[in-house]
Amino acid sequence: MSDLDALLVLRAGRPGPTDADRAAARAVEAELDAAFPQIDGAGLLLVTADRLLSELERYDLGWFVACLCTPLSGPDLAAALPRYRPTSLLARETNGDLFRRLPGLRRRAAAVTGPEERARLTRAVTRNLVRTGFTLVMPRWGGWTSDLAESAEVFGRYYPARAEQMRAAARAARNPGAHPGLLDALLTDLAPWLADEYLAVHGAKAPRPEEP
Repeated sequence: MSDLDALLVLRAGRPGPTDADRAAARAVEAELDAAFPQIDGAGLLLVTADRLLSELERYDLGWFVACLCTPLSGPDLAAALPRYRPTSLLARETNGDLFRRLPGLRRRAAAVTGPEERARLTRAVTRNLVRTGFTLVMPRWGGWTSDLAESAEVFGRYYPARAEQMRAAARAARNPGAHPGLLDALLTDLAPWLADEYLAVHGAKAPRPEEP
């Protein structure tokens, strides 16, 4: 069982994605979740080719496409992107925005109304915190992994005082319903510390057009 992430790249010169594009993507996500028990959360990201290949996204969406995606249809855009290395620049532009997102995550956690909604948010938050913790130390470690348990262990080598918190986040990412109280604890302790440490080590991710 796993989540399913897909990136749909709209042709160069095409405006969008539009509200209709996003609505269609949400409908496909819901259909996939309902049809396949192996899928625990489908996510379809929409982006234009012009934005994907822009300088602004070179070390975020561009890296995602070149290093983490398998092309299923259409041209492989990785050919137009550079060869990536685990640098501080890559760390900054992939996960250097936790400080911006943290207030919104706290508001969402405060507004949760039921266990299923809490579990979904816990899963999303813990996955992001583990990945952010890993990319914080990625340039020192000198490699990449998408395994959450390994990510937490690598992080713990450099920040042993926070290692158990990150391991707990990795466990909750795999089984969020079993850790209903962890979300609030992470958002009030580990997450703000991680946001501050990330800024100190790598700096802030460049704001995107839709961000304030």
